[in-house]
Amino acid sequence: MTAGPAAFAQAPYPAKTISVIVSYPPGGDTDAIARMFADKLSQRLNQTVIIDNKPGAGGALGNNFVSRAPADGYTLLFTPNPFTTAPLVMKLSPSASYDVLHGFEPIVNTATQPLVLVANPAVGVKTLPDLIKLAKGGKQVTYASPGAGSPMHIVGEWLNKAADVKFTHVPYKGVGPSVTDVVAGHVDTAWVTFGAVRAYLENGRLVPLAIGDAQRSKLAPNVPTLVELGYKDVIVGSWNGFFAPKGTPAPVVKMLNENLNEILKQPEVAEKLAVFGALPAGGAADKLGKINSTDYTVMGKVIKDLGISAE
Repeated sequence: MTAGPAAFAQAPYPAKTISVIVSYPPGGDTDAIARMFADKLSQRLNQTVIIDNKPGAGGALGNNFVSRAPADGYTLLFTPNPFTTAPLVMKLSPSASYDVLHGFEPIVNTATQPLVLVANPAVGVKTLPDLIKLAKGGKQVTYASPGAGSPMHIVGEWLNKAADVKFTHVPYKGVGPSVTDVVAGHVDTAWVTFGAVRAYLENGRLVPLAIGDAQRSKLAPNVPTLVELGYKDVIVGSWNGFFAPKGTPAPVVKMLNENLNEILKQPEVAEKLAVFGALPAGGAADKLGKINSTDYTVMGKVIKDLGISAE
C-alpha cells in the first residue's frame, strides 16, 4: 500500500505545474518578459509553467508570498531589481515584508536594462553638461521617474548630489505615464529604460543625455555614461531574474538555472528582450546572489544618505 505514495514522493522534478509569481500587474514589461520565459521553460521541461500576478506594495506583496511558499521548486519569483530596494524605501507591514538577503534562493539573472536620461527637445540641450549648466544658471529642471524609490529615482537623486544641482523629482505610477509626459513636455527630462523610449529617440522627439550603467550600452553606443561624464560613483542599472523560496533543493535550482541559461542563448529571446530595452545576462545562480547583495549594500547606503523614500 506504500508503493504509490513512495513513488509519488520520488517523482522527478517537475512533476506538476510550476507557478511563477510576478509582483506587478499584467501588461507591463516585467509581466511580458516573465510570460516569455514561462513559455520557453514550459517547452523545455515538458511541464505547465503559469504566471500568477500578485501586485501590491511596490512588488512587496508578491515577493513576500514567495518567501513564505513551500521550498519545493513549484513556486518561483520573477522580479526586477526593486525587489532589492523596496524594503529600504518603503514602510512595509509584517505581512508584506521579506528578507532580501536570506529569504530566497537565487536562480539566474535573466537580463539587464540600462537606464537612460532623456530630455524633451524643447529644453534646448543636447548633452548632460548642457542641462547641468542650465540648472546652475537658474532654470528649474524637472525629471520624471516611474515611482518614488525606483532605480530611476535613486539615480536621479544621486546625480543631483554628485553634480550639485537640484533637478526636481516628479514621480509617476509606471514608466509609461512618465514617458508620455516627457514627450508632451510636461516634464523636462526622465530616467527610463530604453525599450520605453526607443521610438522617440529614433524620431527625434526625445534626446538621450546619459546612461546610468558603468559601460555604454549596445542599444545606444553613442550615449555617454555618467562615469564618463565625471560622476564616477554614480552607477545604477536595472536587472531582472528568478528566485525561489529559501531552502529549495540545490538540484532543482541547478536544473532551472541550466534551462534558463539555455533559453537565454536563443536568438529570438534576445530579440524579444531588446524590444524592452533589455540585454540577455545569464550565468551561475550565485551571480544573481552577488548582484542582489551588492545592490542591497550600495543602494542601501545611497538611499540612507540621500533620504530617499517611497512615502
